[in-house]
Amino acid sequence: MSGDYDYLFKLLLIGDSGVGKSCLLLRFADDTYTQDYISTIGVDFKIKTIELDGKTIKLQIWDTAGQERFRTITSSYYRGAHGIIIVYDVTDLQSFQNVKTWLQEIDRFGNTGVLKVIVGNKNDLKDKKVVDFETAKEFADSLNIPILETSALESTNVEEAFFTMAREIKENVSKQQQDQQNQGQGGQGNENGEVNLKNGKSLTGSGAAGNCC
Repeated sequence: MSGDYDYLFKLLLIGDSGVGKSCLLLRFADDTYTQDYISTIGVDFKIKTIELDGKTIKLQIWDTAGQERFRTITSSYYRGAHGIIIVYDVTDLQSFQNVKTWLQEIDRFGNTGVLKVIVGNKNDLKDKKVVDFETAKEFADSLNIPILETSALESTNVEEAFFTMAREIKENVSKQQQDQQNQGQGGQGNENGEVNLKNGKSLTGSGAAGNCC
């Protein structure tokens, strides 16, 4: 186990351009917010260390561009992701409808069984809201995917969104560890030839980061 963290999880933020992915990441990682909108070019990332259930977890969070022309760049970042947060804008119906398309992208490029959370951002814009939460929750529940509404501006539910994602991954890791102990077997590679969390064991040290991307 590393001296400064127990687990290293790679998270991916995806969704249409302009839904606030970068603002969510900036609020969570640095607790800041900017009104100046600049589209992410390709991929950006930040590191955030959190404490969860007595464990120190380092989150490597990748913020992807929503524009179609960057899709071939960002698709490679699906590989090795332990969790993916799909973001839509509650004031933009099309961005919510496109969640289905993003889920198809995950099925196409992501690891089998990668964990997901759906986030409806810009919930502070009450008078412009067009996506009803109950409708969105019914859709998410049908897929057994957690869903939250957030506001990067007001810092509402932002931390909860990332903690929900981290907790889903950690619980999955614990289950994998228990299954491994029960079966008495070592780590097995996934279909891409990569080892996903070494079947639940901690990813630590310099080698961990090298296996992330």
